[in-house]
Amino acid sequence: MARCDLCGNEYDKAFTVTQGNVTRTFDSFECAIHVMAPVCAHCGCRIVGHGIENRGVFYCCAHCAKTAGVAGVRDRAA
Repeated sequence: MARCDLCGNEYDKAFTVTQGNVTRTFDSFECAIHVMAPVCAHCGCRIVGHGIENRGVFYCCAHCAKTAGVAGVRDRAA
C-alpha cells in the first residue's frame, strides 16, 4: 500500500500525480488539492477549476482578478 504525502494514510487505492519533475502520492483528491492546487492571490482559496492567470499570478475567478486590478477579464456572473 502507498502512503499519502499529505496525511500519511496508507491506502490500497492511493494514486500519484506528476507535475513537472515532481511526483506525489495521495489517498484522496482532497489531499491532492491541498498540496498541489494554486492559491488565489486575492481571496486565498484553492483554485480547483481553470481560474485566471495574469503575469504569473493566479486568481480563482474574474471578480478576484478585477478586484486585484486585472483589466479585461469577465465571467458570466452579473
